Amino acid sequence: MLKINNIDVFYKDVIFVLKGVSLEVQDTAVVALLGSNGAGKSTTLKAISGLLKPEEGKVTSGNIEFDGRRIENLMPEEIARLGILQVMEGRRVFPQLTTEENLKASTSTARRGFAASTLLGRVYHYLPRLKELRHSVAGYLSGGEQQMLVIGRALMANAKLMLLDEPSLGLSPLLVRHIFDIIKRLNEEEKLSILLVEQNVKLALSLTTYGYIMENGKIVLDGPADKLRENEDVKEFYFGLKQSGARRNYREVKHYKRRKRWLG
Repeated sequence: MLKINNIDVFYKDVIFVLKGVSLEVQDTAVVALLGSNGAGKSTTLKAISGLLKPEEGKVTSGNIEFDGRRIENLMPEEIARLGILQVMEGRRVFPQLTTEENLKASTSTARRGFAASTLLGRVYHYLPRLKELRHSVAGYLSGGEQQMLVIGRALMANAKLMLLDEPSLGLSPLLVRHIFDIIKRLNEEEKLSILLVEQNVKLALSLTTYGYIMENGKIVLDGPADKLRENEDVKEFYFGLKQSGARRNYREVKHYKRRKRWLG
């Protein structure tokens, strides 16, 4: 479905952000893109969705294919109509519009195939809380409700591939679990492919089938999710566990940074 082939990304022709990044999302798969702040995860999503262009970023080498078509030079609205929708970090809603008006606004870039009423019914089936709040002004919704709303907008656009950027950010553990249960249902029941950017590595790898780990604009490690969960580096640097299984003391942070074997 999606193939990123050795791309470099620059901002304003000066700032070198992504360096030879390659990854793949198979049809109906859920894939995790993991790493620390500033690793290049969000930039990777923007390279796919075309949202680099408004930020003066561009893919300078390599290519991105979606269903066999090159998309790295397309405008964001063209990419959205192909079925790729990015759910951005920070729950970007139209705060002055109602919940339902937010949902209907997404049909302007929808992939063809379903009537708006059918898509709205599907959103309310998976996100019944939004139906209860359909007349509420979006700016007054809670963080969890706004996260449901931005996922609902991607469904309204009839996405084939959803790019989810930090859906757990700023939410309580209970709400995070609820959001991830919704994501799992959408994948299993709607066969929606998902590329998930997430700092909660343990939770992300419990949902996904395959994962990539980024550091400093590069993919440094990848593999099936179960293998990554058992990888000693991943357990140490992302779960905070020593090889013995004991919790790492992060006062040892200098030692922690030096021992990243994949950066050596």
